[in-house]
Amino acid sequence: MKKQAMVSCPQPEAAESGIEVLRAGGNAVDAAVAVALSQTVVDPLMCGIAGFGTAAVYLPGKTGTAAHEYFDFHAPAPLAAREDMWAALLEGETKDGFGFILKGRVNDIGAQSIATPATLKGLAAMHAAHGRLPWKEVVAPAIAWARNGYFVRPGMYSFWIDQTLAGRASNMDRLHFSDEGRALYCRPDGSAKPIGTPIVNENFARVLDQVAQEGIAPFYEGELARRMVEHVQSLGGLLGMDDLKNYQVRRTQPLVGRYRDRVVTTNQPPGGGAMLLQMLTILEEFDLAGMEHNGPEYLRTLSEVMKKATTDKDRHIGDPAFVEVPLDQLLSKEKAARVAADIRAGKRHSVERVNQGAPVPKDTTHISVVDGEGGCVSLTHSLAMPSGVITPGMGFFYNGAMGVFDPRPGRAGSIQPGKSRFTSSCPSIVFKDGRPEVVLGAPGGTQIAMGVLQVLLNLIDHRMGMQEAVSAPRFSSTSNSIDVCNRIPRYVARELEAQGYEVLRNPYNYTIGWVHGVQIGADGTLHGGADPGRDGVAYGTAVA
Repeated sequence: MKKQAMVSCPQPEAAESGIEVLRAGGNAVDAAVAVALSQTVVDPLMCGIAGFGTAAVYLPGKTGTAAHEYFDFHAPAPLAAREDMWAALLEGETKDGFGFILKGRVNDIGAQSIATPATLKGLAAMHAAHGRLPWKEVVAPAIAWARNGYFVRPGMYSFWIDQTLAGRASNMDRLHFSDEGRALYCRPDGSAKPIGTPIVNENFARVLDQVAQEGIAPFYEGELARRMVEHVQSLGGLLGMDDLKNYQVRRTQPLVGRYRDRVVTTNQPPGGGAMLLQMLTILEEFDLAGMEHNGPEYLRTLSEVMKKATTDKDRHIGDPAFVEVPLDQLLSKEKAARVAADIRAGKRHSVERVNQGAPVPKDTTHISVVDGEGGCVSLTHSLAMPSGVITPGMGFFYNGAMGVFDPRPGRAGSIQPGKSRFTSSCPSIVFKDGRPEVVLGAPGGTQIAMGVLQVLLNLIDHRMGMQEAVSAPRFSSTSNSIDVCNRIPRYVARELEAQGYEVLRNPYNYTIGWVHGVQIGADGTLHGGADPGRDGVAYGTAVA
């Protein structure tokens, strides 16, 4: 009897890779790893093998004992980093909290912005623990995309040419930073290759082929690692051989909360799961279904909850190996009730920023997979804002994850050697009556948790289907303004402005996180949702 399986992600090419692996007998982990590796080829500013990520894995097990864990492969600061090394360079902070603006942009672009690459080791750890197909088979689709080519998609192109920054490097700066980047992604006049232009990346294909044949050892302690470190250090970077060799993926239990009659499982700090659960815990105190969806009171209520979670994140959430994160306090129902009472009484929360600059574009990507046996993977991975650095002959960008660390010593997000920085990524799996019901996550920088939150509310409180839930207009408040997409009606903005709120209208119809998910019906029927703001798809297939 044929069963259903599904992949939802922001790139059709990557989704095809996952479907092919599922049809070849792979499970959800095999498919997710194949999709993620293909994404590093076909969306090179959104993610990369020298990036970082976090992934939920749920496998029901034939004996009734389920495997349910997280693989957290965050990118730690190199061991040569120091807490105060950039303290004198601070000029400001992005308005939405996605990074700090320093003199010379040393944390933003170039070799010093590179934290320890973690993605490849994370994907290999997932596959070794739970994969079914040989490693070579799950790497093969990515090699084929790099060698045979793909083309520039509309969402990719619009991200490349985004210039709406203040004090930060533009995405064109990142494409231009290295000779290889310019050759791969730009025309001779320096402009980005337009939509439909084919791209072949033979250098990256060779790296991936070596990884397929020899495993990840060359990348973390062998010939590839030596080439990487020598090049990064020649540019003044902090990355060393010990950073690569000693890096360890963290396997953790899910962070578990409840919302209405659902169990919500998400990632531990320094991921964004605690923010998501804190907001859900507070919002459970409100009758959201009784409010006008995306009406003035709905926006006001959710925005105050978002601001409260943002201020608590800034103060308390960091790498738990370095920072004591008070999860019991943050997720307390008693605290939630007090916050809800304050919001009903009209209290407004304030988000502090240092010399606010413009928001930063959000480059990250996501994968939601459900296989024919009920196995689920929700995986978000990123480069932060890519460093622009490509080691000659390798074909991939390094992460720019140092840009989100707080250059001020003594804070939850401060730099320390080996410390991972906060990420809003919160790949999640929601359970109803003991069974997975929703697998979802999103790219979107500081807006990730806000996008995932609104989709969950759309599904649970407003009884939308998956595609409707991810397509509905969204908004966010990670600063003292309310940011709305262009499909939030202007009468709503006017009513909020009359109450004294600053409302900023985004020109895009689909923005504030780009959520991709799969909804599992009580009968096992799968319903996919691909956010219209990206090039994404939700592909289903029949499997044996």
